[in-house]
Formats: sequence, C-alpha cells, structure tokens
Amino acid sequence: MQVTTSPARSETGAACAAEPDLRPLDEKSEVYRAMVLATQKGLPLARRPYHEVAERLGISPDEVMARFRQMLASGAVRRIAAVPNHYALGYRANGMSVWDVEDDRVSFLGGEVGALEFVSHCYLRPRRPPHWRYNLFAMVHGRDRDAVEQKVAHIAKLLAPHARAHDVLYSTRILKKTGLRLA
Repeated sequence: MQVTTSPARSETGAACAAEPDLRPLDEKSEVYRAMVLATQKGLPLARRPYHEVAERLGISPDEVMARFRQMLASGAVRRIAAVPNHYALGYRANGMSVWDVEDDRVSFLGGEVGALEFVSHCYLRPRRPPHWRYNLFAMVHGRDRDAVEQKVAHIAKLLAPHARAHDVLYSTRILKKTGLRLA
C-alpha cells in the first residue's frame, strides 16, 4: 500500500492558486533538513499529519506538502508509504520473487507486476552473470507459503512468455526497516 501526497490544498480544501516560494532543494537548506528530522521516524499518526509537521516547524501545511512533492520529484525522497508489520497482520510467508525477464520488456512488465495489489514492492536490478540471472524482483506476502506460491503463479502467467526463469527467496528473519536518517 503506497500513500502519496495530493496537490496542496488550502485550509478550506480548495486547490491552492500558487505554490509557496521554495528555496532550491539542497542539503544545506535548513527547512528541508528540519522536515526530514521531523519525519524520519514516520509521519505523525493523525488525521492531518502534514499540518502537524507544519505546526512543529512553524511553516504552512501548503509549504510542507509542496516541499515533500519537490523532494519526491527530485528523488531526494523516493516515496512516502505505509510500512505495515506483515507478521502482526498474520502474513507469515514473505517471498521475494525473482525473474529473468527479456531486457527489452522488463520496464513495461515490471510496471505491470508492480501494479498488482498483492505486490508490496517491485524493483528492476542489474543481472550479475554468471551467478545471478534475474533482473526483476517482486515482493509477495502471504499467510503461508502456499498463498505466496499462488500469487507467484499469477505473476508467472502475466510475464509469460517473456520470463525465462524465476525463483522465490523466502525471508528467514525480520530485518529492521528504516527510511532516511540524519544525525
């Protein structure tokens, strides 16, 4: 499940007429740094999280949202997303499906796989021959391995005949997930 910011809205909910005046995005900008520090452990669990961040920083919610959009557009922030604890939700099987997809089709097909509701994230990665032939990675979660295998079979049908091989790498332990951290 991915959460994205919508266009900036005024307090009344109407679309803003103009974006706030933004300083160039660079690591020296104190506002950007303050925003990262204020959100590096996650957005506030609140009805209006961007408004809470704005209040903490002493800037407008419109500016917070505009700056986050700019960070997303520049690549400084890759995404804003919910990170569920799959185990707490009853999903005990976590499988990274890896695929050997034709290079001229992998970008298009990766987009198709990434759009599947049961794929939590999908990546294109370089091959490392002769030991690693796979270039498309798609994470699938299930309550058990059979559920994961059914979802992988669905991906296999979608990718046929462009996938020459695939495998599923199952998680053996939970790793700590964190985003951008500043000292």
